[in-house]
Amino acid sequence: MEKFVPYEKMSKKAQRELNSKKRRDWGLCNPATKQEENKKAYRRHDKHRKLNLED
Repeated sequence: MEKFVPYEKMSKKAQRELNSKKRRDWGLCNPATKQEENKKAYRRHDKHRKLNLED
């Protein structure tokens, strides 16, 4: 069994290794789906969708 060493007393190499394990992946969360739509942006597809529905 490994001895417990506080984070502050770990070597820089061990700290880096531990940090990289913690931020390995996003798990079930997809960061791309979390972006909010820009409300000030011009969206051409909405305008064309209305024109296509009238035809």
